[in-house]
Amino acid sequence: MNTKTKSPTVQSNGVSRREFFARGGKLATGAALAGAAIPWVHAAEDNTIRLALIGCGGRGSGAARDAFLATGGPVKLVAMADLFQARLDKSHAALSTEYADRMDVPPDRRFVGFDSFKRAIDCLRPGTGDIAMLCGYAGFRPAQLEYAVAKGVNVFMEKSFAVDPPAARRVIAAGDAAEKKGLKIAAGLMCRHSQNRQELIKRIRDGELGDIQLIRAYRMEPSGPLGPRKPDETELSYQIRNFTKFLWVSGGLWAEMDIHQIDEICWLKDMWPITAHGIGGRVATSTDRSQNLDSFSVEWTFPDGAKGYDVVRYIPKCHNEFATFVHGTKCAAQFSGNVHVGTVQIYKDQRCTPDNIAWRAEKEKISPWQAEWNALLGAIRENRPHNEAKRAALSNLADMMGRAAVHMGRIVTWDEAMASNFQFCPNIDQLREDSPPPIQADAEGRYPVPIPGQWTEI
Repeated sequence: MNTKTKSPTVQSNGVSRREFFARGGKLATGAALAGAAIPWVHAAEDNTIRLALIGCGGRGSGAARDAFLATGGPVKLVAMADLFQARLDKSHAALSTEYADRMDVPPDRRFVGFDSFKRAIDCLRPGTGDIAMLCGYAGFRPAQLEYAVAKGVNVFMEKSFAVDPPAARRVIAAGDAAEKKGLKIAAGLMCRHSQNRQELIKRIRDGELGDIQLIRAYRMEPSGPLGPRKPDETELSYQIRNFTKFLWVSGGLWAEMDIHQIDEICWLKDMWPITAHGIGGRVATSTDRSQNLDSFSVEWTFPDGAKGYDVVRYIPKCHNEFATFVHGTKCAAQFSGNVHVGTVQIYKDQRCTPDNIAWRAEKEKISPWQAEWNALLGAIRENRPHNEAKRAALSNLADMMGRAAVHMGRIVTWDEAMASNFQFCPNIDQLREDSPPPIQADAEGRYPVPIPGQWTEI
């Protein structure tokens, strides 16, 4: 695994993604969407890297902001695409208000629909450094990545990257094709670009903690249930819009969110797990109609016998925790803090308490989201290798192993996950606005929920 990514040192403006989204949500909507794609936007009269944003929700708008502020510019957004017009309008209005000089997206380069990603990518110029920003839903990510690579443009893709093993293999194959073309692919596991985490990884590799035997991650925070469908909304649109509630769209809330913690576990251990097993469930009084469980505890075993754990709970009014810890034969350390902050410190022994700290990293000057964009643009400008597709897909596979182990109620191996042909939605690439949804609710409005011992997803 690559643990030597160069870290930038510029200062961010201090506005968080969440603050930016909240502010943008109050702005007026933009113009109506219309028109068809044009092949190349502008002549190559300057060194501006063009961006096409596919998926204009919070993640996509935040990624655009990070690109605008990154070193390695100038960059300009020239095309936008989404499945929902209102969301595209909202994002365009917010970005245009904050960063007007970096926006060049007239109505004829704003696209809506299942094929809108193709029209947006077609606005980029192959071989020029331009970037397709794939920030929509994991279920659609493989097809979008394949198209961008076939068109010869660089890619930034948000997490997660696939919902089932065949899709993960498609991401790996597309990454291999990009490698042969010399294209750059950045994957949204931004903590890999955290300067503090990189420093602790170096210290671990140098033996400061001893042999790593245990890694434990926690993501315990409330999450709301699936809300009702609007009377005028189609079932397919409803499921896509509520993407974290449906396995076929996102892989589910746990897989979608905890890929960060799982990637950290694999990075710390510098290897991939061989087995996973775990337990999960819902509180007895749950009224949630989605496919999600509200509690998970997963154990991964690595080739040397070391263990990695991820403990998750989405129930309100309970103990909350958002952190990753690592234990070696000499001492322990904290690797990650609340909402991915680079809270990194080494303890004197195995006690992870504030009064037992031997070394602590300083507060990071920039966020890991900003750092990953600095790294991508730097690699493009300097023509350095930068392809995170395979590593991201394999972390996603470790994520799927844990999810399947909980849902199915049995131990799942790496080899069987890698070889699995299970798909949540085999025809996902062919879906259109009038397609029937992949799953249906029962008479009480509840969607299929995994039952251990009966469920299959590997």
